[in-house]
Amino acid sequence: MNEITRFLLSHGGSVLFLVVFVEQAGLPLPAAPWLLTAGALIAGGRLNAWLAVSVTFMACMIADSIWFYLGRRRGHRVLGLLCRISLEPDSCVRRTQDVFARYGMRGLVAAKFIPGLSTLAPPLAGSSGVSIPRFLLFDGVGSLLYVGSFTIVGALFGRQLEQVMAAIGSLGSGALGLIVGLGTLYIGYKYFQRYRVLRELRMARVTVDELYQKLEAGENLMILDLRSHAALAEDPSLIRGALHMTMEEVERRQQEIPRDRDVILYCSCPNEVSSARVALRLHRKGVLRVRPLLGGIDAWRERNYPTELRVVGATLV
Repeated sequence: MNEITRFLLSHGGSVLFLVVFVEQAGLPLPAAPWLLTAGALIAGGRLNAWLAVSVTFMACMIADSIWFYLGRRRGHRVLGLLCRISLEPDSCVRRTQDVFARYGMRGLVAAKFIPGLSTLAPPLAGSSGVSIPRFLLFDGVGSLLYVGSFTIVGALFGRQLEQVMAAIGSLGSGALGLIVGLGTLYIGYKYFQRYRVLRELRMARVTVDELYQKLEAGENLMILDLRSHAALAEDPSLIRGALHMTMEEVERRQQEIPRDRDVILYCSCPNEVSSARVALRLHRKGVLRVRPLLGGIDAWRERNYPTELRVVGATLV
């Protein structure tokens, strides 16, 4: 009998609640193996199905409600915190915003099954002004589908799962140590990669106050909004004088970006890592006067600086 099975048989619902809560809280501890094992035990009559589903469902709802509340009270500061601890800081918020912009609250359901998005979706919903009943409805559906699907798969393939667990167990404690060690190495590598990217992107940023002063002084700037089309459709306001170009379009149209004046890039990620990455690529292509905007469009709004609606059909000049 493997360690996961022993834990579940000894402690039952408390272990399932803790594992799922920790995962939904944002720590890199996968709950799927535990849910699959719970399903296998349910199929074998060794674990109560209602207990397993109810405690894991409540774990999801409690963790998500906490993040939703923090997102509503602290807004993008919470998203910034999650970005700082994320293994993929350059795409953490942008991907989640794209899902929300494209699918609305249905994205909250889908985010449960996408690593990295499940933790970001509740605070993003909170900062977006979603009502509490509407959030609880969609998050409840997503949580039930999440825990239910893994539990059902574990029940359907319980025999095969037990065979795999038995094979791993036959290798002794060394196999478990190897699995844990490989998992630790993977997380360590991702954080090292993250640190290397952030260190490489430490270029001079321009603050929103500096940008506003430049605009007021009449400097000839190019300001590019790098948000996706889906995110811009949901929030069509741009910094005054800015043009919209997605990060993918920047790669294709970099020859249109002038080399003889300042180019300011911004996005909606709290840590502006995406715009810094694009700025670094442009710098390597010879656009030397390019700088990311510190804090992005959210910092601009916090200062109540002027914005304008997107002008359809605007071109680079």
